[in-house]
Amino acid sequence: MAEDLNMLGERLKEVFADKILSLENRLGELTLVVSPDDMLEVFNSLRSDVKFRFEQLIDVCGVDYSAYGSEVSEGGAYLSKDSGENIFEQRFAAVYHLLSIEHNIRLRVRVFAEDDLIPTLNSVIGVWPSANWFEREAFDLYGIIFLDHPDLRRLLTDYGFVGNPFRKDFPLSGHVEMRYDAGQRRVVYQPVTVEPREVTPRTIREENYSRH
Repeated sequence: MAEDLNMLGERLKEVFADKILSLENRLGELTLVVSPDDMLEVFNSLRSDVKFRFEQLIDVCGVDYSAYGSEVSEGGAYLSKDSGENIFEQRFAAVYHLLSIEHNIRLRVRVFAEDDLIPTLNSVIGVWPSANWFEREAFDLYGIIFLDHPDLRRLLTDYGFVGNPFRKDFPLSGHVEMRYDAGQRRVVYQPVTVEPREVTPRTIREENYSRH
């Protein structure tokens, strides 16, 4: 398996020499980082090039790196271990999990959105149609906009939902609550009335936890 990963890494460097922002081996799987401008060209090659043949897209995950590498104080606030800032330049990214059935190997590709206020990436539905609902989920939960998506709507929250619930700055109690109003005979939205509280502590694992 290690030999396969090394061979894949060499092939990636050979084909995408000027497009690789980073390439690392973590937990027995390669993670490739490319720019939004190069993502479609790279993904098309990963899908069709005989050296790769990543014919299956397993998942697309949105990520908010605003508190990455931080710990939590007793009051629940995020505290950076170093400079007090996110170690990545951009806040939002989409992570693509690819599988090559032909070569029996996996690859993780990460693409950061350049604008933190309106995170935007290209849709990969034209490469892997299975990305449809994955991209809608990332749009719903993180607010990442996928250009040229044919039907970019919320997938898990309802039409009146405010905000993106998986962002690190989203309040645990939300912004609004809904209830059925018997007088109006419909569901209505109103400001949150419950007291915000966190009942599940955040677990901070020791360094190199996953190696044990």
